[in-house]
Formats: sequence, structure tokens, C-alpha cells
Amino acid sequence: MENCIFCKIAAGEIPAQKVYEDDMVVAFLDIHPKAPGHTLLIPKEHSRWFYQMPDPLSDHMFRISKKLAQELGQTHKTEYVRLNIMGDEIAHTHIHLIPQSL
Repeated sequence: MENCIFCKIAAGEIPAQKVYEDDMVVAFLDIHPKAPGHTLLIPKEHSRWFYQMPDPLSDHMFRISKKLAQELGQTHKTEYVRLNIMGDEIAHTHIHLIPQSL
């Protein structure tokens, strides 16, 4: 999508502090973190809503979310990592991974 900021980040047109990337997704630190390590995971292919994504892509996003959550929990020594699937603030599916403590 032409004016989508996340599409531009995925394409490398806008810089981001990337923490993971493969051929389907990219993860980077949120510029307005709610907690240290707050990370966004996005598909490289534009999709506004999670339920509109092809199954292989949504499955892959959850596998990578699990991997990233484990790493974030260990790195930030938190009790859990909250995941929120969004598409409204920015019209591109994204998963917030936010390290949390009880």
C-alpha cells in the first residue's frame, strides 16, 4: 500500500530498530514504548486485519511472536509478554509484544 508507514518500514524505505526479520515478517522496537522492549511484529505483505491474512502468514506470525515473547521475557526479566493484535491505529496488521510484570 503506497502510503502505509509499516509497508515502508518493511521495504526498508523508513528506518526502524529491527530486532528480527525474515522473508515474511519484520519486528522492530516501538517508537513510543509502553515498557522497555516493546516490540511490533508486522507482515511484509500489507493486510489491515489479521483475519484477512493468508493462513500460512498468520501461522508464521504466531510462531515468531512466541519466539520473540520468550526472548523478550528472558532479556527483560519479566513474568510475561502481553500480545495485542492491532490494525486500527495504523491500517496494517501488527502485533504488539509488551514485556510485563504482575
